[in-house]
Amino acid sequence: MKKIASFTVNHDVLEKGMYISRIDGDIVTYDIRMKKPNAGDYLDMRSAHTLEHLFATYARNSKFGEAIVYVGPMGCKTGFYLLVRDSVSPENAISLVRESMEFIAKYEGKIPGNTRKECGNYLYHDLQGAKALALDMQEVLKDYQVENLQYKE
Repeated sequence: MKKIASFTVNHDVLEKGMYISRIDGDIVTYDIRMKKPNAGDYLDMRSAHTLEHLFATYARNSKFGEAIVYVGPMGCKTGFYLLVRDSVSPENAISLVRESMEFIAKYEGKIPGNTRKECGNYLYHDLQGAKALALDMQEVLKDYQVENLQYKE
C-alpha cells in the first residue's frame, strides 16, 4: 500500500507548531502540533476532549465557519488536525488558530456540547487542562508566519 502523507513526516525533528499537512483538492489539512512527538509528554485526553469542543465551537462560529471541515485530535496524542476549505488563506488559518487558543485560554462557563444527549463521553472533560494547553499554544504561535507552515526535513 501507498504510505500516507502523515507517515512521511520526520517526527524526530518535528516541533510544536502549525504545519500544512496536506492539500486535497480544495481541502487543506493543518497539523496543529501541541506536543513534541515521541518525547514522553502527550496530551491528556480529558483536556484534549475539552479543547476539541471549544476549538470546534469557536472555529465553526468564526467568520470562517462555513469553510471549517473538521477539528479533531490526533490518535498519537500530540496535537489536532484542522481541515479547512482553501478559501481560508494560510495567514487566516494561523489567525484562526491563534484566536481559538485565546478563546480557550480565557474561557469560563459551561463546555459547549457537554450533555449526555450531545456527547458520547460528556463527563470526560478538564477545562483547566484545556486552558493550559491553549496558553502553551498561544506562546508557540505568537510570532508564527506562513513560512513556518512547512515541515522541516
